[in-house]
This record gives sequence, C-alpha cells and structure tokens, in this order.
Amino acid sequence: MAGSNSNAEQVLERVLTSKDLPTLPIIASKLLELTALPEVTLTDIANLISQDMALSTKVLRVANSAFYSFPQQISSINQAVSILGLNAVRSLVLSFSLLSIGNKQKNSQFDFEQFWERSLVEAVAARLIFEQVTNTDSEEVFTCGLLQNIGQLILAVTLPQQYAQVLTRTVDASGHVAANAACAEVERDILGMSHTDVGYAVAKEWELPESLLLPIKYHHDPAAFTGTTLRHQQIIKATYLANLLAEFFYSDSPEHYHKQFRNEAKQLLGLKVLGVNTVLKLIDKVIDQSAQYFGIKIKPVKSVAEILQEANLRLSLINLSYEEMNRELIKSKMELEKLTEELAQKNRLLENLANIDGLTEINNHRFFQNFLDSEINRSIRSDRPISLLLADIDYFKKFNDSYGHQTGDFILKEFCRISKDVIREYDLIARYGGEEFAFVLPETDQEEALLVAEKIRQTAEDYVFDDGTNSYQVTISVGIASAFPARHEFNKNLFIGLADEALYEAKHSGRNRVSLGSSKRKKKWFAF
Repeated sequence: MAGSNSNAEQVLERVLTSKDLPTLPIIASKLLELTALPEVTLTDIANLISQDMALSTKVLRVANSAFYSFPQQISSINQAVSILGLNAVRSLVLSFSLLSIGNKQKNSQFDFEQFWERSLVEAVAARLIFEQVTNTDSEEVFTCGLLQNIGQLILAVTLPQQYAQVLTRTVDASGHVAANAACAEVERDILGMSHTDVGYAVAKEWELPESLLLPIKYHHDPAAFTGTTLRHQQIIKATYLANLLAEFFYSDSPEHYHKQFRNEAKQLLGLKVLGVNTVLKLIDKVIDQSAQYFGIKIKPVKSVAEILQEANLRLSLINLSYEEMNRELIKSKMELEKLTEELAQKNRLLENLANIDGLTEINNHRFFQNFLDSEINRSIRSDRPISLLLADIDYFKKFNDSYGHQTGDFILKEFCRISKDVIREYDLIARYGGEEFAFVLPETDQEEALLVAEKIRQTAEDYVFDDGTNSYQVTISVGIASAFPARHEFNKNLFIGLADEALYEAKHSGRNRVSLGSSKRKKKWFAF
C-alpha cells in the first residue's frame, strides 16, 4: 500500500510540475482573486472582464440568449454583472476559459473535441437536474459539469504516453469510450491515481472555490463525501447524476443508464417523476442550444425517446438478416417520426389546456402563480424591482344582469385584447378570477407601474366595446404592489395581498381609478 501511495505522489508531482500543465487564462485567475475579496464591487468585476474584448462578447452573447431568457436586452458588461449577479458571471468566465484548454494539442490519442462535447452534455444535465431540486442559482452547477472530468484532459496533456495506455484499455475498436467510473479504475491500475484525484489537485492549484472543487473529487462516489453543507451535497449528487446522463448519450447500452438515472435521481435527490421527466424531455434541446452559445461544434442530439426506441430496436433485430434489418429500421424510423409529431401536438394541446383560460384565451390563474414565482426568483438574483397590478371591471355583475352573460363574456375577451396592446411583450396578463385580471411587470418600479396601470385604465375607459349590435362603456379599477424581493424578507402572498388591498381601496374610493398599495402594512421590501 505504501508503494502505491508513493507512486501516486510521484505521478501527481510530475503532473503539477509539468511544463504542459494547463493554466487558467489571466482574466479568469484575476477574477477568482477578486471574487475572494470581501470588499469587491460589481464595478470591479465588470472593469476586469471588459479588458478582454473577445471574452466580453462571448459573455454578452450568452447573457442575451435563451440560456438565461432575460426579458430585456443586455448591452454592456456592467449591465450583465448587475443583472446576472456575481456567481453567474464568474461561472460564465470560467466556462469559456475551461473550453479553451487543450484545443491546440496536436498528435494526441486523446480526443479533445469529444471530451468538451461530452463535458457540455454533463454541464447541461447538471444544471437541469439542479433546477429541479432548488430555486437557487444553478449557473455554478453548469461549471461543475464542465469541470468534473477535467483530470482526464490534464493527464492526457501532461502524461501523454502513460495516458495512451489508459486509452488503449478504455476505448474499443469502434471508438466507444468506457464509462468514466470504469476509466478511473484503469487509471488507478496504470498510474496509481485517477482523474478525479488529479483534477481536484490541479483545480486547487487554480484556487477554484470549494463548491467547484468538491464535485470533481466526489462526482463518481457521492457517498464518500462526509461534509454537512447541504448545497455541496446537492451539487455533488447532481454532478454524479449528470455523469449518468452523459453515459446514456454515449454508451452502447443507453437503456441501462436511463433506468439507473431514474432510480438514483429519486434516491439521491428525491426527484419526483415529473422532475425526472422534465430533465429527460428538455435535455437534447438545451444541449443543442448551449453548444451554439458556447461555440462547441456538436451534431444534433437525439431525444431520449428516440435513443431508447433505437436501443430497443437493436435488441429486437439481432437475429434478423441485413435486408430485414434495413426494412425494419426504415419502418421504425417512420413510425417514430409520426409518433414524435403526434406527441408534440398532444404536448402543445395539454400545455394550452393547463395554462390558458378557455374564455379569454389569455393565461390562467395557475400559469400566473408559476410565472410570478419565476419572476420573483429572477428579481432576487438581479436585485431588481417587480410590480403586480390587479384590475377589476367595475360593476360587472350588474352589467351581466342587465345585458346577459354572452355580452359579459364579450367584454372580458375584448378587455384582454386591448390590454395586451398596452403592456410590453414580456409582461404578463392573466385571468385572476371572474372579472379580475393580474398583470405582472418585471423590472418595473412603482412609478413605472403607476404609468402602466393608468394607461390600462384610460384605454378601457376610452374604448367603445361594440359587439356588432350594441356599444358599451366600461371602466376598471386597478391596485398596484411594487417590491424589491431581494431586499429583506419577502413573501409572495403578502405581495399579492398588498395589490388586492390596493384594488379594494380603488373600488371603494369611487372606482375607475388606480390605487397604490397601502403603507399601513408596509414592508421594507416594498417600494414606496
């Protein structure tokens, strides 16, 4: 045992002193130094990143992509740092820095392009999995996915001859690489230590934070981690599960890893069936998008359903002749394409049924609650305001009693139509209940919300509701709540309640007016 430890120490010494050992780009290293300082400001971070024009361009490209889906255009690094937050920007810079390592290596048996392609799959999987576990920032977990097997690349660069022996034993004739956990066993046999040990040691030399270091060391064996920090436990487990999903995409037995992922996602992180299905449904699309954002060339990724279908087909065709196999493959592909399209149509229909109000054809109360949760989380990350309007059509019951429910339905639908033209594309109008409607206004403070509410009220008052038979005049009352959810303790129900109280005040003060949330129950996180 002592001899084995001695050999491992020698290998690690050779790696750490090798002239070929990759180093982080200067900007990434300085960024890590800065973010470790308690007095660092967002301006300091933005000024540092702005020194590298190419890096700044990449960060802005991803910040403005569906990777974050921010409603407004981010036009500067200062704005990106302010809106995304320190952790997200640091993770982006590290991700771009990591993706440049090893790309210039020549005459190596190690496939650097395939390594980073697979690392991207692991990064996307880790982020998707972590998002099902917690509402906290998941950008750091994306970087963990990229980093988890960095030790393989480092060994291939610093000890190319020895690692060639590992590759010989772990890559078959068709080019398939053994599972990373199996590679680690071969590495220990040949080198005395695995890529997890090497990756952890080098990342420590780079002075990466502990939240990035620990998944490198424990992502093949999360049970070995004895720390008590819940976030570290969750990140390590999410990274481990991401590795299983990568094996699903790259192995010859995807059905095995599909089953293992489902079982262990429930055991390790308590993921429900819905959460697991969400990951499996989205992952191929997010991989393709992320590859484009981060500049990685990758073939279009097949969906999980398609990979499983092909795997089942291979099993059933083992004993068929070539001609029979070819016919069956063509037939199955056509059936799969038809099934995929039918499934997509049904999913779109179900999504509409679940989220759209049948009468007004705008989003319903259920969608409003989910959308508000999402925007509150976004506001917390960016420390930006959010506003909520609750609008109610005045005297609507009397209107229904006088003119009939069909006319009332017409008024509701027409009000929704004209209100959509007043708000921004990324604002939300939803039917809150009956003749009451909710407007969610992201990135909007109290003064701006007051202007929007007054514009909606004025639009309704000025508009002639003509159903082709009669014309009607309609007014509305609006209540406003505005908040900075990142500041002090924030409660969504109190936030909605404040808007509801304001609506009550507007109606009992004469209707056809806008009222701001009352300061009697003022909280520090509300903007007055």
